[in-house]
Amino acid sequence: MDLPDVIAHCLSLPGAEETTPFGPEALVYKVSGKMFAITVPEDFPARINLKCDPERAIKLRDEHKAIKPGWHMNKKHWNTVMLDGSLPPKLVRELVEHSYQLVVDALPKKAREALRK
Repeated sequence: MDLPDVIAHCLSLPGAEETTPFGPEALVYKVSGKMFAITVPEDFPARINLKCDPERAIKLRDEHKAIKPGWHMNKKHWNTVMLDGSLPPKLVRELVEHSYQLVVDALPKKAREALRK
């Protein structure tokens, strides 16, 4: 999966939006104002930071060379996923959805319900 595909998947999720709070070079994907993904399109190789359950984050890093502790992020809760073609597209999509769902699950009930409409 390449970066444009990952970005499209991020934006396909209910309530997701692309923002640039850190300047035009960093694209941040949020749901209800909370970040679930961040990338710098100019970086090579392409990569994206995604939230992850802490225990799963460690397991993924052990299993895949292309998954590393979150670059410039809280390494307990974030992974950097290298989009170098070594990860199955299905896994990359699932990791985006996992990150999104972690954020949604932490939202107030009213915000979660608004996403379902």
